[in-house]
Amino acid sequence: MSRPDLNLLVTLDVLLAEGSVARAARRLHLSPSAMSRALARLRESTGDPLLVRAGRGLVPSPRALELRERVGQLVHEAEAALRPASRLKLGQLKRSFTLRSSEGFVENFGAALLARIEAEAPAVRLRFLPKLDKDSAPLREGSVDLETGVVGRSAGPELRAQALFRDRFVGVVRPGHALAQGGEPSAERYAAARHVLVSRRGSSDGKGPIDTALAALGLAREIVTTVGGYSAALALARDSELVASVPERHTGHLRAGLHSFALPPALAPQFTVSLLWHPRMDGDPAHRWLRGCVRAVCGADS
Repeated sequence: MSRPDLNLLVTLDVLLAEGSVARAARRLHLSPSAMSRALARLRESTGDPLLVRAGRGLVPSPRALELRERVGQLVHEAEAALRPASRLKLGQLKRSFTLRSSEGFVENFGAALLARIEAEAPAVRLRFLPKLDKDSAPLREGSVDLETGVVGRSAGPELRAQALFRDRFVGVVRPGHALAQGGEPSAERYAAARHVLVSRRGSSDGKGPIDTALAALGLAREIVTTVGGYSAALALARDSELVASVPERHTGHLRAGLHSFALPPALAPQFTVSLLWHPRMDGDPAHRWLRGCVRAVCGADS
């Protein structure tokens, strides 16, 4: 069996990106006829039409849609492998990165991370985006460079992940609240209070991990109101008799002036917050440096 012509990968990548033989030809500095011949060879190699005429244009076949991301990644990795290795000069690095994170990360780690970047690579810019869901598509598509969060079943199996720190949920009340007196409250005292629930999806049924753990103990808490984020929950706890249950390390600065208490271990097992990225960025020196900065800043606060 003859070996496939790997040069066709570059041609296929451009064809799938452009969706046009003429545009792909211009991008690769080929004649339209040469590009048409290359497309014919690709169709023969893959056994698929790849681009199918629809009206006055071409649309990708299902196989082409399946191949698009894989081929793009292969070409990117090949180009990186063949590019001359150069030493990263942080003082001259001009680049922008996007970091997507859950609420509280910027408030607690953002300033220290920006200070470290400014000290090492002053021309680098960092854009923070809120993590409103667990969809890993932004990492795959390249619109996000790094992400923080708990690795779950919804995370893409191809993603790289490295642990940043351990966290746990704590209860938070205003100073003078009954639960601020008499030491760490029992599960019974905690459940007997009135609570604000944090739910990004807006669910008000109170069926979170804490409620599942309480149910195992034969207990249930009263959810008075539901909010979409930790800041709102803590604002309500600050000026009412409600109890907010929030991640300890993610909300360190947000909880200033409030009373925090450890939940019973059965209600608040620890969880790991990780740094996630797409494997195509593994060998990128600047990306590797930024990952090190994030780990150092989060580790320094352990």
